[in-house]
Amino acid sequence: ILAFFVDTLLVLSFQTPLKKTNTLIAQMGVTFVNAYVPSALCCPSRASILTGKYPHNHHVVNNTLEGNCSSKLWQKIQEPYTFPALLKAMCGYQTFFAGKYLNEYGAEDAGGVGHVPPGWSFWYALEKNSKYYNYTLSVNGKARRHGENYSLDYLTDVLANMSLDFLEYKSNFEPFFMMIATPAPHSPWTPAPQYTKSFQNVSAPRNSNFNIHGKNKHWLIRQAKTPMSNSSIQFLDDAYRKRWQTLLSVDDLIEKLVKKLEVNGELDNTYIFYTSDNGFHTGQFSLPIDKRQLYEFDIKVPLLVRGPGIKPNQTNKMLVANIDLGPTILDIAGYDLNKTQMDGMSLLPLLRGDKNVTWRSDFLVEYQGEGYNGSDPTCPGLGPGVTHCFPDCVCEDSYNNTYACVRTLAASWDLQYCEFDDREVFVEVYNLTADPHQINNIAKTIDQEILEKMNYRLMMLQSCSGATCRTPGVFDPGYRFDPRLMFSNHGLRARRFSAQFL
Repeated sequence: ILAFFVDTLLVLSFQTPLKKTNTLIAQMGVTFVNAYVPSALCCPSRASILTGKYPHNHHVVNNTLEGNCSSKLWQKIQEPYTFPALLKAMCGYQTFFAGKYLNEYGAEDAGGVGHVPPGWSFWYALEKNSKYYNYTLSVNGKARRHGENYSLDYLTDVLANMSLDFLEYKSNFEPFFMMIATPAPHSPWTPAPQYTKSFQNVSAPRNSNFNIHGKNKHWLIRQAKTPMSNSSIQFLDDAYRKRWQTLLSVDDLIEKLVKKLEVNGELDNTYIFYTSDNGFHTGQFSLPIDKRQLYEFDIKVPLLVRGPGIKPNQTNKMLVANIDLGPTILDIAGYDLNKTQMDGMSLLPLLRGDKNVTWRSDFLVEYQGEGYNGSDPTCPGLGPGVTHCFPDCVCEDSYNNTYACVRTLAASWDLQYCEFDDREVFVEVYNLTADPHQINNIAKTIDQEILEKMNYRLMMLQSCSGATCRTPGVFDPGYRFDPRLMFSNHGLRARRFSAQFL
């Protein structure tokens, strides 16, 4: 089992720079066109991949130690039960990790690079967050410093070489699992020298939600300056181009490893997964560049899978999430999923093309906003609590950018319902059949009964754990709605999902 996890990928266009990946994985297997993350931020999303749990169950809420990112608490409570730990201990797998683990991995207050999480036979993890040069790797718990020589130190290539070495020298008497997590295409978007001239005419997509005012949206979206300045547009276009350039090295990495599996005679017996930990926006609703928002461009990711029993050139429209990856891989390994506390579902029946599969029609998205107690000195007019501010005081996050959503995809509805935990008690609802770019918030015009049912369903999902996260959605025949359990008064209120845990 081989899994590639790239960092913060823009899903709308990933196939264009990744032509080899498209040929070697997508065309040889299945593309899930409705794949999502439950939280559009690196550390919470990666924790969901590893644990198979929603953020309110693994309690990683942001990219800081205080937010439980690679903290001592995470190491004690969650790491022993990640799917790699179960693969190694219970299924006899030799396991290999290379790349970015969690953003605060290697922090001195959490054991430094000497900490090797349980479950990994071979460990090559990046200290802290994304870099391409001048970084430190934990090599099975020992620090190894890299400089800025391309042939020796460019991280994507280093990860490729380490992975090839593992495939060359691993035991042939045990099954193996590899997880390769490239920081590319995360900032600082440093391409390999041979690719710095690529995609010179590429710019960020100009969809109908590009560089428009986010009317009827949460205040954080409404505060963005519209139209964006020419310098902001030039900045986001340049970032978009560089991200594509960094992905060319990822494309090379995947080609090398697939060819190595073929030479070893193992390709036909290996499942290969390709996905990302979150999306990324570039100018939608006049927000320059970041993630953290509830919209499709931030929560939707690519998911490609090839392997034994998977027919080539398939497209699957089922609603899947990164909490499904752990259960799927354990299911492939033959582990009894009833022994886990995971919230996700195994994709194996979908991969095999089983008929009459009962599948989810909705899932939960949840995020706790970050913000400083004081005002941003460059943007005093916005008051306290904002962070990640660009020129013109366009801020990408705030403490009350805290929301929870039900994303529904059923036969009759393609819907997103969201509640904010703020003084406005703000609600956003989108009908993506009529409005795929989520321009029109229909919270005030949609049928009140649907609002009440979605609010009730959101309450259920925000408190779910394990099997209760897989109960029927609002538009499933088996759904049961008891209005007596609604919140009192107006009822529309999201709950902060982490304060009681941290």
